[in-house]
Amino acid sequence: MSPSKLDSTDSFGHEEASVSCSKPENGCVDSLSIFHSEKAVEELLQQTPVAGMDEHLIEFSEALRTVAKALRRAAEGKASAQAEAAEWKRRYELERTRNLQMEQKGNNNCEMLRHWWIRSSLDNAMDMLRIMLPCLFFWEVGKEQNKRIAEARMAEQFSAEKNGDLDCERVKNSDNQSMLQNESNEHSETGCMKHGIWSHEVLRDRESDSNSNADRNKIMRKASFKLSWWCNGENGDQHKHDIVSFERGNITTAERSSKQISLKWESDPQTVLILTKPNSVSVRILCVQMVRWLRERKKLNVYVEPRVKVELLAESSNFSYVQTWKDDSEISHLHMKVDLVITLGGDGTVLWAASMFKGPVPPIVPFSLGSLGFMTPFHSEHFKDCLDSVLRGPISITLRHRLLCRVVRDAAKNEYETEEPFLVLNEVTIDRGISSYLTNLECYCDNSFVTCVQGDGLILSTTSGSTAYSLAAGGSMVHPQVPGILFTPICPHSLSFRPLILPEHVTVRIMVPFNSRSPAWASFDGKDRKLLAAGDALLCSMAPWPVPTACQVDSTNDFLRSIHDGLHWNLRKTQSFDGPRDRDL
Repeated sequence: MSPSKLDSTDSFGHEEASVSCSKPENGCVDSLSIFHSEKAVEELLQQTPVAGMDEHLIEFSEALRTVAKALRRAAEGKASAQAEAAEWKRRYELERTRNLQMEQKGNNNCEMLRHWWIRSSLDNAMDMLRIMLPCLFFWEVGKEQNKRIAEARMAEQFSAEKNGDLDCERVKNSDNQSMLQNESNEHSETGCMKHGIWSHEVLRDRESDSNSNADRNKIMRKASFKLSWWCNGENGDQHKHDIVSFERGNITTAERSSKQISLKWESDPQTVLILTKPNSVSVRILCVQMVRWLRERKKLNVYVEPRVKVELLAESSNFSYVQTWKDDSEISHLHMKVDLVITLGGDGTVLWAASMFKGPVPPIVPFSLGSLGFMTPFHSEHFKDCLDSVLRGPISITLRHRLLCRVVRDAAKNEYETEEPFLVLNEVTIDRGISSYLTNLECYCDNSFVTCVQGDGLILSTTSGSTAYSLAAGGSMVHPQVPGILFTPICPHSLSFRPLILPEHVTVRIMVPFNSRSPAWASFDGKDRKLLAAGDALLCSMAPWPVPTACQVDSTNDFLRSIHDGLHWNLRKTQSFDGPRDRDL
């Protein structure tokens, strides 16, 4: 063999040794050794081939190149696996922290339940004592009377024996008297328990000659129980009371929150807040007339927005008595000053009025000066008569529920580390924004998986907002007094995705998964858009502070009138009277 071949063979042997030594003991590939191996292969391939080089050497070089590529791919796979493992570890730690929080919360609920059970047990014991004490009293009285009769009978017997003359008839009469007394005591006890002490029948085993007679005489009563609403959540003690009871075999429901509600003033209103639609000449003219009438005729304090006060002072300097606020910090205390809110505009003005109150909301009297007006039943032409009726009371109101929405970022340690919450009267919308990809959203209801939304987005609406964006997306129209959350998809890429209506006590969680192609955007009543990146979540639940709006007639009448007038619901020509008919049977 020529020296050139020997040299090339030696160099190949050295390269092979280098490759074989580049593997560590634990089976993992070292990136530095891979780099040296690739470099050695490149140097070997760049060498000038010697005449008559063996074809096997060329095949070896190609195989070595393939091995180098495989090693490089293995290194890349290792880096990707390490990154994925780190991501799963982070998600595991987040889930573990969340479970610990839920476990601690469950322990607190158990402790509260134990205290409630002890308190209710004491109350039940006191009730039993109130029932038993009168019964024990009458039983002791009867026992004392029987004792006296027995002593009198024994004294008579002792006297008869002493005199040698036992009067049997007298003893017999005494026995009859004792039996009559016992029966009267039993009737007295039973009547006492029926009339005012026990409201149900008493179970008593009476002595009889046979067991069959005793079973027939025993009075049976069905067991009674109560069903209570239970809320498994953070705000579990809000407006939860027994509304379903089982008494004497019948299930009955108490009055629910959806029943028509009437507002009656216990004291006369003193302060009124007027909110107006901007850039409207007719609204400005009506506002001037209403402020003057409320101040001069009704002697009320009037609050307006700073913009409206400037317009009023430009109209006349006599409006100096009108009050306003200087900064946003004073808005949070308006509910403690204002007795009544008046809106001049459309549904958007009502939404603006509701957004100003982050907690309790005073009653709102909405006047219709907008386009449709689903929430504005009063007409501005008769504002004096309407306001006079409202201020005099009583009036029917509609409690419009709101959604409490919180954004939880992926970097948060738990779901309680949220940004500033939003209160929504109509709906919260999660859409794809300017992205051209489908929105990918994972939806949960009280930690139960609902579905994965793939489409243009999702709408979570209140029942008051069921005639807004949710209606345009195919959702149902729902009476505003019905407590619930509407779950309406926006252009879903599925033929079987129908809208849902969820109960009021659930918490809906919308999460952007990590495999989503694009982020999502959330808007709250059409404002305050928030970016939801991969891993971020949106939590929505029913807020404890509804928006009370005054009704012209009542809640149902106003709702039906609004969908008839605003949407021309089911408007169709009536079928002609003349024409073919069914034969008389």
